[in-house]
Amino acid sequence: MTATTTTPNTTQRPKKAAGTRRTLTADEIAATGLRNRWYPFLPSRMLAEGSMTKVKRLNVDWLLFRDAEGTVHVLEDRCPHRSAPLSVGQHLGDRVACKYHGVQVDGSGTVVSVPGMPGCALEGRQATLSLQVVEAADTIFVFVPLTAEDEAAEFSLPDRLRDDANSWFLNYAEWAGPWRFYMDNVLDPMHGAFLHRESHSMFGGDTSARFRIRETDRGFFFEKTDQRGVNFDWVEFVRGSMDHVDLEIPYASNAGPGGVFGIVGMAVPVDENNVCVFHWRTRRVQGWEREVWRFLYRTRLEGRHWEVLEQDRVVLEALAGDADTEENLYQHDLGVSRIRRLYKSDAKAQAKILAGEA
Repeated sequence: MTATTTTPNTTQRPKKAAGTRRTLTADEIAATGLRNRWYPFLPSRMLAEGSMTKVKRLNVDWLLFRDAEGTVHVLEDRCPHRSAPLSVGQHLGDRVACKYHGVQVDGSGTVVSVPGMPGCALEGRQATLSLQVVEAADTIFVFVPLTAEDEAAEFSLPDRLRDDANSWFLNYAEWAGPWRFYMDNVLDPMHGAFLHRESHSMFGGDTSARFRIRETDRGFFFEKTDQRGVNFDWVEFVRGSMDHVDLEIPYASNAGPGGVFGIVGMAVPVDENNVCVFHWRTRRVQGWEREVWRFLYRTRLEGRHWEVLEQDRVVLEALAGDADTEENLYQHDLGVSRIRRLYKSDAKAQAKILAGEA
C-alpha cells in the first residue's frame, strides 16, 4: 500500500472588521477610516459623569458611557440579545440595561444579567465588543481594532500635548465632508496664502513657492524651500498608532507671550461623508505668561481662530464627493499625493488581512 499525504489547507477564512457584520473592502476602509489606530472620539466635556451618548465613528455606531467612578467605556451600540441599540437603554452606574428586554451589559462588554431568564447561557459572556479607552488632553481617545481579536497599540500623545511647558486649548468641530478632504487640506500649506490671506496670522508671505518632502523616522515634513517663519510654511505628518499633523503659525508680539502658535490636528471619520475634526492650539508658556496667554486666547484670539477654521469648512463642504478624482495636480500638491498613497496602501493591506490573503 502506498502511503499518501495531504497538504493542509492554509487558506485563512475571511474575517469581519470589528464593529461590522462583514468583511470590508479596501475602498470601504479608505472611505470610512483605517483600523488599528487610536482616534479621538469626543471631547471629555461632552460626556458628563453618569451619562451616556451614542456616536458614529468609522461608520459604526458606538455607545460611550461614564461610570460612577468617572471611567469612560465604549461599546458597540448593539445589545448581544437582539441587537437593539444599547444607547436607548438605561445607565445603571457600572453597566447599561437594554430597553428592549432588560439585558445588562457592563463596560467590558460582558452580559451580567438577563432578567427575563436568569442563569441562561448568555450571562457571563463577553458578547458585546468593548474598545480600549484612554482619556487625555481633554479628549476621549479610543483604539479601533481591525478585528475584534486585535490588541490595542501603545497609547502615546503627540509631542506638543505631552510637553508640560505647552499650554493648549482643544477645538472640536463636525464637518459634512469626507475625512480624506481634511487630510488633503492640512497637507497643503499653500492654501494658507490664498484662502486665509485676510486672517490675523496668515496675511504675510509670498503667494508662490517651491516645496519639498523631507522624510523623518516617524513620517515626513512637507515644507516650503524658500520661505520660513512667515506663514503656514510647513506641516509634519506623523505616522504611528495615532496619526496626526503638527504645524506652526508665526505670531507677532502683540499676540501675547509664547512665540509661535502650534497646532496639533487629527480627524476621525464619522462615515464616508462626514468627519469630526480635533485641533489642539498650543503655545510654549509657563508661570504668569501662561495665564496671560490663556486669558488673551479666550478674550481675543479664539474667535479669530474659529474664523480661519470656518474658511476651511466652507470650502471643503462645498467640494463634490468625487472632487479628488478629477484633478490636475502640480508641485505644491506633493504632500497631498503622498498622504493619499500612504492611506491607499494601508487600506489595501488591511483589506487583505480581512479577506484572509495576508
